[in-house]
Formats: sequence, structure tokens, C-alpha cells
Amino acid sequence: MSQEQPNNPLHGIKLATMLEELYLEYGWEEMGEMLNINAFKNNPTYKSSLKFLRTTPWAREKVEKMYLEMISD
Repeated sequence: MSQEQPNNPLHGIKLATMLEELYLEYGWEEMGEMLNINAFKNNPTYKSSLKFLRTTPWAREKVEKMYLEMISD
């Protein structure tokens, strides 16, 4: 049984979707500069970046915040 989360704007949005949309909007270089995450600066790939974000909570929080700012504009 799934629980509704009406106050969570990220509910139902996969990390992979967020990463893809941010990449399409900004590209790796700009994302690396804006978020100061080396995974986006040094030879980034979609797969390696997603793996890094899944295992690094502080980086995931930065990406989620950037995604929320992008969709609110």
C-alpha cells in the first residue's frame, strides 16, 4: 500500500528523471559549476552520475534542490 505525500513536490519523480531533465537543460559542465560536484566535472556519464547520486546524500540533495528550482521557473 503506497502512502500519499501531498506536501512533497518530488513524490513520484525518479532520480533518473531529474538527472536527465537537468542534463538536457544545463549540460554536465554547467551543472558541475552550479552544484560544485566533481561527478559532473570529471568525465561525467549518465550512469556514473546516477550511481554517485544514489550513494551520496548531500549531492542528491543539491540535485533535488536544483530540479525544484528549475521546475518552479
